[in-house]
Amino acid sequence: MRQIVLDTETTGLEPEQGHRIIEIGCVEVINRRLTRRHYHQYIRPEREIDQGAIEVHGITNEFLADKPVFSEIVDEFIQFVEGAELVIHNAPFDVGFINHEFKLLNRGLGRIDDRCGILDSLALARAKHPGQKNNLDALCRRYSVDNSQRDLHGALLDAEILADVYLIMTGGQTALELKSEIVAGAVEEEGGIVRVNSDRKPLKIIRASEAEQKRHEEKLQMLEKASGGNCQWLK
Repeated sequence: MRQIVLDTETTGLEPEQGHRIIEIGCVEVINRRLTRRHYHQYIRPEREIDQGAIEVHGITNEFLADKPVFSEIVDEFIQFVEGAELVIHNAPFDVGFINHEFKLLNRGLGRIDDRCGILDSLALARAKHPGQKNNLDALCRRYSVDNSQRDLHGALLDAEILADVYLIMTGGQTALELKSEIVAGAVEEEGGIVRVNSDRKPLKIIRASEAEQKRHEEKLQMLEKASGGNCQWLK
């Protein structure tokens, strides 16, 4: 299964008001493993960036002055994401902007959601953690993902962080906190994110001894008696 974790930065909040994409960051995941392949591009939006947006991502009009426009990068972008499932935090926002850019080109490109599957990681987080904060920073704290370098929003860094959060949130671990495992089986990449190598040796399985199993059973029986027959571990 090929997934692309994607994030964008924009000139403002509403494509209907003429706002445009100024940065795209994508990280490739195949069969729940980070492949180290990514796509990243800054884009000249051919309009001014709202001051409020600059305060969020720090990207200025001057910085983008020599960057390509969307029409110059769209084919490479489509080639990278075509046929994959896109994992996006608050997907309607990014999908809406990408579809708006496609429409402006008037090349019959259709919609990104016709070319790719879409998985909204924000909707997934809200289902798993109802009533709690589920923005990317909150999820990093909840799942112990390092986001210390995220002073400002950035599409590629946010996509890398979201990839870690998504894999942990859906049951796959991408980083181990044990120092021995990090030394033996991990690589430090730019941005301070620790990746576990795919060729790491399988973890050793340590099974309980007969004595340990006996003590465990005695403890459960004690809990069963104390709870009036409601020990959940015996059901």
